[in-house]
Amino acid sequence: MNEQKRLLSLDALRGFDMLFIMGLSPLIVSICALFPGGGECWLAETMGHARWDGFTHHDTIFPLFLFIAGVSFPFSLARQLESGLGKGRIYARLFRRAAALILLGIVYNGLFDLDFANLRIASVLGRIGTAWLLAAILYVNFGTRTRAAIAAAILIGYWLLLRFVPAPDVQGAAGPFSFEGNLAGYVDRMLLPGKIYSGTFDPEGLLSTLPAIVTAMLGMFTGELVRRPEDKMPGTRKTAVMLAAAAALLIAGMVWNEFFPINKKLWSSSFVCVAGAYSLFMFALFYYVIDVKGLRNWTLFFRVVGLNSITIYLAQEIIDFKGIGNFFLGGAERLCGQPWDAVIGSAGYVAVCWLFLYFLYRQKIFLKI
Repeated sequence: MNEQKRLLSLDALRGFDMLFIMGLSPLIVSICALFPGGGECWLAETMGHARWDGFTHHDTIFPLFLFIAGVSFPFSLARQLESGLGKGRIYARLFRRAAALILLGIVYNGLFDLDFANLRIASVLGRIGTAWLLAAILYVNFGTRTRAAIAAAILIGYWLLLRFVPAPDVQGAAGPFSFEGNLAGYVDRMLLPGKIYSGTFDPEGLLSTLPAIVTAMLGMFTGELVRRPEDKMPGTRKTAVMLAAAAALLIAGMVWNEFFPINKKLWSSSFVCVAGAYSLFMFALFYYVIDVKGLRNWTLFFRVVGLNSITIYLAQEIIDFKGIGNFFLGGAERLCGQPWDAVIGSAGYVAVCWLFLYFLYRQKIFLKI
């Protein structure tokens, strides 16, 4: 996809999304803390995950990234087919990409510590790789209506499975959607090798990967829509369709919340709908402003991050960005004292990360999987 045909909105939105785990969330919290009671205000609180049931802005980061990966796949597949690749080669690429993400997820979790007894196999990157792979296989083999029926069946089936099959190893009054009593945790305890994130439950575990497939599928439905020729459906109409779909998903998620609570750790069916609504709304907004209206000059800041999103995700575990920031700004932090020191430190961390990515951008170095 050349620069003219490339969806710059995807790169910008991916960058916007990644900024929150590149230090923007702590920066916002530290700015809130400058004001009386600001550390406990709604904006500061939404920069962290919900403890169990509930929905915060921080809960949108992961599903939005997976959604974006889904949006890009119809474009990628079209290019592969145009280049003459057969299904065998396409499948090989799909599995290779998924395997690379799963391996990088294990590396992120500490593979090189060689402490295999305490190595966590489940990971954010592993879930992205697995859910995206299965959604991509469905995209390659089935039409839109069939995939929509499959997506609905997965969400409904997952809800009914957790509702009526509680964890068999839990005694007492723990509900089927509780931390202690949910079936997803039981499957992790029985089948997931290595360390489990919370001891008895993993938010990137096996069973809860099923509804995450639908998150990737929602992105692919969106990419399929955006790929439609402009003479058949102009960008303004595509944007309207996306906004209408976002509203429908939001209503469905809020209604479903009464029966299956919105819960990121369980990746509940209601969570898929609400997070999908947010993802669709944000993509529609970026798509309309950047690709339809052509307002692109402001996007560089976000695209620098979005074009190397996995790089910065991994690099934060490898490179001491905080130490680099302290080297340059530690004196200013001490002089300013609390609470400004946290603002300066957080801003320095974001700046160092961004400058690292900008250097890679200028050198045209991009980690592509």
